[in-house]
Amino acid sequence: MATLKMMMAFLCLLLTIVSSNRVTENPKPTAWPEQFHSVLVMNNTKTKELQVVDLWYDWPNGRNLNLIQHQLGKLLYDVEWNNGSSYYYTRGGGGGDSECRTVLFEVGILRPNWLEGATYLGQQHIDGFLCNVWQKVDFIWYYEDVLTHRPVQWLFYTGRAFHVMTFEVGAVLEDSEWQAPAYCFNKEEEHQTLQHPLHFMRDSVPLALI
Repeated sequence: MATLKMMMAFLCLLLTIVSSNRVTENPKPTAWPEQFHSVLVMNNTKTKELQVVDLWYDWPNGRNLNLIQHQLGKLLYDVEWNNGSSYYYTRGGGGGDSECRTVLFEVGILRPNWLEGATYLGQQHIDGFLCNVWQKVDFIWYYEDVLTHRPVQWLFYTGRAFHVMTFEVGAVLEDSEWQAPAYCFNKEEEHQTLQHPLHFMRDSVPLALI
């Protein structure tokens, strides 16, 4: 009988230790879906600049597109490919108001698990949601809804805060929308080869969004 009581006490102690470890284990950020569409509102906390961004992420096809609408300004296309090529352009019907800049980075687009290794900072209410918060190499703070595990906001060290308005998992943009216009390939002097400022995270954080 005494042996049975000792065994029961040992099992209770073991269960308590296991439960304690589970409680104290920090949550991990959810990997991005391989394909999604998100509407973002960008507020620069330093300059008060506003933008609306349509983000199309397509990992299986190695591409990422940001349609960046500047407040009362131009609509900028930011098309990025996994081979490091990025095209920043506006569309003006092929006239003189069209512009394009081509940049070749040493790395490709963000991987779905780009938040691996981020430091967990705890929980915080952001935009009306209770979020888990992570920090990645002092450059970005990422806020994820505790209940749905969807991103709510991310904040760059530059002060650019991106508020997630919609998040459509599995949405895919038609192929024709990814093709940069012909005038992007006719201006050799505007082609650049750069190391992305966040090359250790990118494999990219879009340069146009930093």
